[in-house]
Amino acid sequence: MKIFLIGFMGCGKSTLGRKLATKLGYDFIDLDQQIEKQIGMSIGAYFAANGEAAFRAFERKTLQEFNYPSNCVVATGGGAPCYFDNMEWINNNGTSVYIEMSATALARRLENGKDKRPLLKDMNPEEMIHFIEHKLEERNPFYLQASLKVNGISLTPDDLRALLLSDV
Repeated sequence: MKIFLIGFMGCGKSTLGRKLATKLGYDFIDLDQQIEKQIGMSIGAYFAANGEAAFRAFERKTLQEFNYPSNCVVATGGGAPCYFDNMEWINNNGTSVYIEMSATALARRLENGKDKRPLLKDMNPEEMIHFIEHKLEERNPFYLQASLKVNGISLTPDDLRALLLSDV
């Protein structure tokens, strides 16, 4: 089974995904890390040098052409499901899980590491919440197409594993 974790940055896709993969005995793939390996630079640097359109095209190609193992947990980038036909492709090729959280909870999680996130680094907490609310409004039509929607607050790998196995 291929499990694609989707949701806004900071919702726990990578952290939860890695732990879930271990619990299931699956491989773990972080799509952003795969992209960085292929382009030889950080996503932020690629964005700055080539723009968002070039990044989204490369992200789509990586998502759809990656050689996934038959059993894996994939942490997508926060925007990946929202461009081209990516969400449709994800749903046709595995089980998608939207890790849903409020803008305030996401902002709290992102506050400490915002220097590593080019879109957030210069924002104060209030600006960050407003930005996240706006982005969630744009992205939720895509995120809500997920096979499974879960509340990310206090979600454990065991909880997610149980939900996935009961859903199969």
